[in-house]
Amino acid sequence: MAFHPNYAVNGYFYVNYTSIVDGSTNIVRYTRSANPLVADAATAFPLLAIAQPYQNHNGGTIKFGEDGYLYIGMGDGGNSYDPGNRAQDLNNLLGKFLRIDVNGDDFPADSTRNYRIPLTNPFAGATTGADEIWSCGVRNPWKWSFDRTDWLGDGALMIADVGQDTWEELDFEPAGTGAR
Repeated sequence: MAFHPNYAVNGYFYVNYTSIVDGSTNIVRYTRSANPLVADAATAFPLLAIAQPYQNHNGGTIKFGEDGYLYIGMGDGGNSYDPGNRAQDLNNLLGKFLRIDVNGDDFPADSTRNYRIPLTNPFAGATTGADEIWSCGVRNPWKWSFDRTDWLGDGALMIADVGQDTWEELDFEPAGTGAR
């Protein structure tokens, strides 16, 4: 779950969940109710749904960066050794960090994509690869965080990622460097 940077005014918060119906990863916006401790379930507004080929490696953490964009850690879709090579496939959203702008809609005719693409994403526009991708090549970034500048950090992305069999890994992505 992540709170919109302007939550105090708009009451928006975002949830990343795996559907028990079809196994897809869903990013959905909700609005708080009149009671600020309770969500208004009727306000569910889907931003993005991503099909998952297996039941594991779905990622899960979402956070707003200091740039105001929503970052989404997506696992590679599961099974051993990423059999579909999804983490390296630049046209697949699995095995990536995605970065989207929740304050607009670049796809008004598509009810399954309700967000904007930041023009500074590495693959945005004419570059080969899905526009939503910020960085690629992760296995299952289930826990990650920004090194917050208001805590004397530099904004780097620090990632706890799963390995295979005997190794786990910790990854570091310098601030603002979306990886290719």
